[in-house]
Amino acid sequence: MKILKGITRLFIAVSLIVIGVLLVLFNLGFLTFDFYYIWLYIYPVFFVMVGGKWFIAYFKKEGGSWAAGSFFLLFGILLLLDRFEMIHFTFKDIFKLWPLLIIYIGITVLKESKIIGTYSWRNMDRPKTHNPRSSMFSIGSHEYSSPNWKVEPLHLYNMAGDFYFDFSKAFMPEKEIPISIRSLAGDVTILMTENIAFRVDATVRAGEINVLGQQVEGIINRTITYESEDYDSTIRKIDFTIKLKAGSIRIDYV
Repeated sequence: MKILKGITRLFIAVSLIVIGVLLVLFNLGFLTFDFYYIWLYIYPVFFVMVGGKWFIAYFKKEGGSWAAGSFFLLFGILLLLDRFEMIHFTFKDIFKLWPLLIIYIGITVLKESKIIGTYSWRNMDRPKTHNPRSSMFSIGSHEYSSPNWKVEPLHLYNMAGDFYFDFSKAFMPEKEIPISIRSLAGDVTILMTENIAFRVDATVRAGEINVLGQQVEGIINRTITYESEDYDSTIRKIDFTIKLKAGSIRIDYV
């Protein structure tokens, strides 16, 4: 499954970083080499890194999830404290954190009782889009390929999963429509038609980008900005913002 592929790719990337750090400490004489010992540190650090990223990204309005982020961050920190023999907390003790669900529900109720502000898709000199369709935190694929599906503002956050858009089957209104996609791991595939102008700002920390045959050189932190020739002169157009931690982005004409 592509979802498992994305999660596996992200986990491998973090594991390689942790293994590298531990090997440096081993070479300097701070650690004794033992694979099981290394593994006990790898997966807690993975939870800390992913949880911290989601938590910070949420408050910076760059995606993420405060609930999932804080949960994984706390879980990883507790595991690390156990490794340093400061407390006793093993993986199976995750069930002891169930009261956090009550806290999360309470905070969610408080948030829903307030007026939620609008989100600017690009920058302050562009019109703000109200109430875009949004998936704040999920694992799974998003597919837009049913006949005559309506193109509308989308703001999609995903932990892991793939995105598939076929605009040859879409109903496209006569206006500029922003579509924002952010995911930790997954692949984005977009099929465009030549009668729809588009612009894309795409970034992949670890993976590939291919926009109409144009590929980005490099191994990490790949970024591309593309704009069709008639973008400024036409009314009907799409503004893509795509940011992936691990995965691939591919845009082709049908």
